[in-house]
Amino acid sequence: MATPEAERLAAAYWPGPLTIVLRRRPDCRVAWLTSAGLDTVALRVPGSAAARALLAEAGIPVAAPSANRSGRVSPTTAAHVAEELGDRVSLILDGGPCPVGLESTVVDLSGARPRLLRPGAVTREQIEALLGTVEIAGDGDAVVAPGMLASHYAPLAPVRLDATDRRPGEVFLDFGATFPAADLDLSPSGDLQQAAARLFAALRALDGADVAAIAVAPVPTDGLGAAINDRLRRAAAPRQ
Repeated sequence: MATPEAERLAAAYWPGPLTIVLRRRPDCRVAWLTSAGLDTVALRVPGSAAARALLAEAGIPVAAPSANRSGRVSPTTAAHVAEELGDRVSLILDGGPCPVGLESTVVDLSGARPRLLRPGAVTREQIEALLGTVEIAGDGDAVVAPGMLASHYAPLAPVRLDATDRRPGEVFLDFGATFPAADLDLSPSGDLQQAAARLFAALRALDGADVAAIAVAPVPTDGLGAAINDRLRRAAAPRQ
């Protein structure tokens, strides 16, 4: 059910990378199975013009998972989807590379106060500017939204965070041109938006069976950096 808080966020950030979790209306048309039996539903209006055109053609609510295998690195191009899913899908709609590169921010407005379930391009600071203090979901909380698993967004190779050196067999993912012999740099200029857009593509490019680990340089935690570090931390977590 819509709330004044949801309407403020939607007016500010829809269409865009923001998912709002609300309590289901009694006449909600989304199947209970899609909501995993929960009394909530997650809603988003995507920024992609191609995705909105698809929704307009469908004329009904569309509920769908992300276009990758569970737990694996998210796709940011149509080619990534083809590599991941192959002939498991009959059609891939190519709207070009994802400009943000990270999954949407997920905000739960179904309870007494706003709760940030997954950080993303719409930052905690931006949300709090509209709604006031926002609670942050912890790793020990119940999994009620995508991206809350401790291990997620993971390449095949292990990930080592806050690296300042390259160990034997490792490849190095830099940020801000700090390591001269890096294999890839998320953003040589230290731009967090550029780093977010490149993150998953870089993890895919560096992944491989012969890679001992992907060493990742420190990334600032302010603003969009919070979401980048969230994805990296889950990619580096022990595999479930």
